[in-house]
Amino acid sequence: MKKIIFAAIVMIAGFSTTIMAQTSATISATPAGAVLIVPMEIFQDAPLHFGTITLLSTVAAGTVTLPSNSIVRVFSAGVSGLGGTGTDLTTNAAYHVTGTYNETYALTLPSADITLTEVGGTNAATMTVNAFTARFNGAAADAITSTLSATGTDDFTLGATLNLAIAQTGGIYAGTFPVTVDYN
Repeated sequence: MKKIIFAAIVMIAGFSTTIMAQTSATISATPAGAVLIVPMEIFQDAPLHFGTITLLSTVAAGTVTLPSNSIVRVFSAGVSGLGGTGTDLTTNAAYHVTGTYNETYALTLPSADITLTEVGGTNAATMTVNAFTARFNGAAADAITSTLSATGTDDFTLGATLNLAIAQTGGIYAGTFPVTVDYN
């Protein structure tokens, strides 16, 4: 019996010397991160308005171009501006954008003609607007991309061209158009 107990003790001791716990390794600085994007928002500060226009001819079509950075309109034959009466409502469309600071973004402007329809008229006359352009605050030229400031804001204005048909019906015209902003 002594031999069996001794053999059992030797076997247990033998197993305990050959069984060792595995050592582990740890990295003290595993990289982790995230990118948080603030959803972009766009607010209109002023509407696009070509002002009061005088029809000079019933046999010629006309255009009024409103640059993106000025309310000084350019008229083609057949139309002219009202003049300095103080009742002219010409404004560039103006927008304010917010989002993630220092991120670049792009505008999507209408690529197809948009339609203005006579308000309250009996014959539903229409005109088209196209050739939209944008100018960001402080920029020297038109562009469709910009970078939000360190506070996550930016501003821009729009211009476009109004197209009047031959014998365009006089009246008040209105319509809408989309402007979209999105991160690059």
